[in-house]
Amino acid sequence: MFERPQSGERVILVHAISGRAEDSGEREEFAELATSAGAEIVGEISSSRLRPNSRYFIGKGKLEELHQNVVELCADLVISSATLSPSQERNLERQLKCRVLDRSGLILDIFAQRARSFEGKLQVELAQLRHLSTRLVRGWTHLERQKGGIGLRGPGETQLETDRRLIGNRIRQLNSRLQQVDKRRTLNRQNRVRAEIPTVALVGYTNAGKSTLFNALTNADVYVEDQLFATLDPTMRKLELDNGVQVVIVDTVGFVRDLPHELVAAFRSTLQEAREADLMLHLIDASDGNRWQRIRQVNSVLKDLDAERVPQIRVYNKIDKLGRAAKRSNNSVGQGRAVWLSATSGEGIALLLSTIGDRLAPKKVSGTMRLQPDQGRQRAMLFEMGAVIEEQIAEDGGWLLALDIGERDFRRFLKRADLPAGIFQQSRTNEPLTAMTQR
Repeated sequence: MFERPQSGERVILVHAISGRAEDSGEREEFAELATSAGAEIVGEISSSRLRPNSRYFIGKGKLEELHQNVVELCADLVISSATLSPSQERNLERQLKCRVLDRSGLILDIFAQRARSFEGKLQVELAQLRHLSTRLVRGWTHLERQKGGIGLRGPGETQLETDRRLIGNRIRQLNSRLQQVDKRRTLNRQNRVRAEIPTVALVGYTNAGKSTLFNALTNADVYVEDQLFATLDPTMRKLELDNGVQVVIVDTVGFVRDLPHELVAAFRSTLQEAREADLMLHLIDASDGNRWQRIRQVNSVLKDLDAERVPQIRVYNKIDKLGRAAKRSNNSVGQGRAVWLSATSGEGIALLLSTIGDRLAPKKVSGTMRLQPDQGRQRAMLFEMGAVIEEQIAEDGGWLLALDIGERDFRRFLKRADLPAGIFQQSRTNEPLTAMTQR
């Protein structure tokens, strides 16, 4: 056993692949993750096996090579691209005499560095504790010892059991606090629904340019950096489109392949904004040669969140790197399906805004309504709203009105005027009033 060092960022990366072919961009992404965490990469080793070794994941030959590199390069930390079991981490640390971390632990560390808001810090701490609770038996020899000494003798509880109990208590406290935060977030979401303000969520693979696009759309000042998970905490801004529609834009955390389950569980309330959105902007790095794999990976996470049914507009960003012009493509019914733009230069932003406006344009209803002679107040309200396109005087002195009005405004009118929905006869087309009355 060894006493694990408290610091040290000299890292050796182990690209461990088991039972599958390596993705062409997987190696580069793993190195970017380590760099984003502040690591100084001093060496890399690749290991490919049909099935992982139960004790070390990698084979004994690679283990000897790795140990030699750790000694020669004075490495403080070894990071594995493969997910390691707690026992595999422990066995590797015993053999290598240095700290060992897998990809999930690396991502958790990055999230811990990036969290700024109160909710974000709670969520990251919860994810870390859930991850740590299965990995307490590590390189620390004192964890397995019973407490001893004056004032510490007692029931014989080991330090390891104490830490497990304390972690369990802390997890319960964090869950309770996050439930309160989630209640406030749900209340805010319900208020937006009552006010009928649509929500547009920005989702996409990490480093696709979501924060840059968010700033371009809303004139916000969200932190932007060319690194993975540059921003973690979700940000909301109100935006008024050219057609007068007000929307709330939500910038969510970036996704990544094999996102740790602890993070998905902890950030479920935050990502609920994407699930409850009226429209989703799926941001894609158009210059990425593996963009179709990234699209599938993001859609896989959205499926885990039950958010795959939210309408999507695919936004292909960074066209300035490809020398392409901004454009829009439509689906079979003429709705905007994809927009090509550059969030950095601003080319195509106006095209995206008009596409969002088209997708979220208020629905209108057209039809006829017959009002009685004593319902002059309701008639005046409709004229004030500009909803009447034609009017006829009925034989009994009432009015027959042809209306063209927004669905939201019409629902409000019925509520204010205390009228039943059945009083309105919706038309199939914009036919004249005489034709509608003859049907």
